[in-house]
Amino acid sequence: MNLIEVNGLCKNFEKFQLKNVSMTLEEGFIMGFIGRNGAGKSTTLKTMLNLMKSDGGTIKLCGLSNPRDEIEIKNQVGYVFGGVDFYPEAKISRITDVTKSFYKEWNEELYKSLCERFEIDQNKKFKHLSAGMKVKYSVAVAMSHNPKLLILDEPTSGLDPAARDDLVLLFQEFIEDGRHSILFSTHITSDLEKCADYITYIKQGEILASTDRETFHNSYISVAGKKEQLASEVESKIIGLHTHQLGFEGLMKAEDRAVAEAGGFEIGQPTLEDIMIHIERR
Repeated sequence: MNLIEVNGLCKNFEKFQLKNVSMTLEEGFIMGFIGRNGAGKSTTLKTMLNLMKSDGGTIKLCGLSNPRDEIEIKNQVGYVFGGVDFYPEAKISRITDVTKSFYKEWNEELYKSLCERFEIDQNKKFKHLSAGMKVKYSVAVAMSHNPKLLILDEPTSGLDPAARDDLVLLFQEFIEDGRHSILFSTHITSDLEKCADYITYIKQGEILASTDRETFHNSYISVAGKKEQLASEVESKIIGLHTHQLGFEGLMKAEDRAVAEAGGFEIGQPTLEDIMIHIERR
């Protein structure tokens, strides 16, 4: 079963447009959603959840259509968005008591275990939580009403490496049974190297790629060499070309490997971060 089916999603603003965004995600997988700030990641996620009205396209989450089945979707989808604050003067326990009343299947045992795992003090006021602890609390709440799907917008921002690793492990545990999935928007691509099965790349409101992580990785090669190796017909094939005193570096499509080899370039396998840097430099 597909837990996400988005087809031709559009959203128009005066100076920005989402243009026919489409993606599909089956049960049991994590999809990383990447692109630079302002590319349209948050707009896509908020429109999928009907927090913003779309201007075209269709949205199905957990087999349900949005906005027609919006209430049931919000019972089956957990979501976390960066920059969302609860009542600052309220204690965590009070915020949770109010929040859980909105869900049909609140799992108190799971909530308590997550709070213990994250070392969340129920008696603290929300304003006294660190930025990272606020993220952990939001994730705990999002996971505690037995959702089938998690939609997370920059969930690991503001966390130290150890805390980020703990969250990534939790996300992997969440999908282990093959019946749950996660759509995970982030610019911390090292987290996705650890856990993502699929990558969807958005640039200026358009999807450049949406495929499994291995295929996405293998679509590019990193290249480097001396300036005198840069013939004009080769230069046009280099993505995000950067020249410096010692030579040049950039990215090429894997299909152009023979051209790179013929030019005597140094060839390597780029990381997700390398790919993103060079595509955005283009």
